[in-house]
Amino acid sequence: MLQEASSLLQVKKGKRYIDVTLGGGGHTLAIAKSGGVVLAIDVDEEAIRFVEEKITHVAEDVRREITLCKGNFREIGQIAKREGFTKVSGILFDLGVSSHQFDTPSRGFSFQREGVLDMRMDSSLAVTAKDLINGLSKKELAKLFEKYGEEPFSNKIADCIVEARSMQPIETTRDLAFIIERRMGKSGGMHPATRVFQALRIAVNDELHALEEALSASLQLIGVGGRIVVISFHSLEDRIVKHRFSSFADQGFGSILTKKPVTPTLEEVAENPRARSAKMRVFERGTV
Repeated sequence: MLQEASSLLQVKKGKRYIDVTLGGGGHTLAIAKSGGVVLAIDVDEEAIRFVEEKITHVAEDVRREITLCKGNFREIGQIAKREGFTKVSGILFDLGVSSHQFDTPSRGFSFQREGVLDMRMDSSLAVTAKDLINGLSKKELAKLFEKYGEEPFSNKIADCIVEARSMQPIETTRDLAFIIERRMGKSGGMHPATRVFQALRIAVNDELHALEEALSASLQLIGVGGRIVVISFHSLEDRIVKHRFSSFADQGFGSILTKKPVTPTLEEVAENPRARSAKMRVFERGTV
């Protein structure tokens, strides 16, 4: 949804924008190539290094408009103030896991690749997915899967995990996926471990609380007519964005430009199947 996001941001030459989820740098480069001045934030050191290398190959007039900064987007207020990005014209959130993170087995985000159960976006975090899977009680696991994965069979899955780890610790992504698939079976298009992996990732990175904090801080950074654009990939994120934007509008801070979320085209989904669940919402700051 790169083109749609860039269009809805209404990038203007010389104006300041914040990309709070740098990832592979696609949105940041699109904003800079359109003439915007960009502060790009990511909690993942690998993402920062990847884009640092990537932008060495773009034109100097584009490169000099990009400032890269490591940090969690929940700290957007402090980071923006430090870097001189206050009263900006747009803030972009492209939530979830980047393709690079998914495709790197050692990060442990995907059960389609063998890797240690890590799932930390910030490698300095103390707790990994492996710690949660092997350390939480059956009741705690079931609650986690239900709350952050909306998993209807959370108790059954928690039971099979506790049974499996009683024989030996669960170490890898494939181990966990196999344990769940063996108990739940596999039918339809979605792997039975999908919601469990989502829940673990959200818990490890405290993603939902970070999003709530970042959206509140973003309202203070946006200038009149500025826009907050959020792309989310599951109902928990989208619900937070929808409710927070409604709250902003009800308090008279501006208006919601997307009565219904923008979704990817069939062509986009065909090109990138991971985009199939994407929803984009946009809020525009008023004069208050």
